[in-house]
Amino acid sequence: MVVLVGNPRTQSRTHTAALQAAQAIAERLGLGAPAEVVDLSVLAPELPGVVPSPAVQRALELVAGADVLVVASPTYKGTYTGLLKLFLDRLPGGALASAVALPLLVMGDPKHALAVEVHLRPLLVELGATVPTPGVALLESQLPTAEEVLGPWADRVVPQVAATLAGGVAAAR
Repeated sequence: MVVLVGNPRTQSRTHTAALQAAQAIAERLGLGAPAEVVDLSVLAPELPGVVPSPAVQRALELVAGADVLVVASPTYKGTYTGLLKLFLDRLPGGALASAVALPLLVMGDPKHALAVEVHLRPLLVELGATVPTPGVALLESQLPTAEEVLGPWADRVVPQVAATLAGGVAAAR
């Protein structure tokens, strides 16, 4: 499992929520190893280069090699961050074909709740990911008790994630 965090702030609330979501999914799937994390705030200075730095290249390979990929971003201007888009634009078409992706957006206003389905899901699908479940729209006001939202969400989506993995999406490598 890999967690991709598109918040420009290091150790952000989005980062924390993404790790909580990954943990909830991993526990229910019976995965023992902790998720590997790609925190784009750390890579931000290196992302605009024409040729990816070794750190960016490793991050791209880690994300492309994920069986389960949690992609998290705060909602900026009604969608995901430009930092996340800049990183994902470096992946070739189909790079996520072996991944089950789980989109997560953190937002201040519930009117942005559809952004996870209308903006982030299509981006992941365009890159070849299988997105078998609804994404998570977490309000900032829910972050102190995010487990109360993420636990029931994980209970709902894990059967679909497990079935997709068993069906060979990750085995397509």
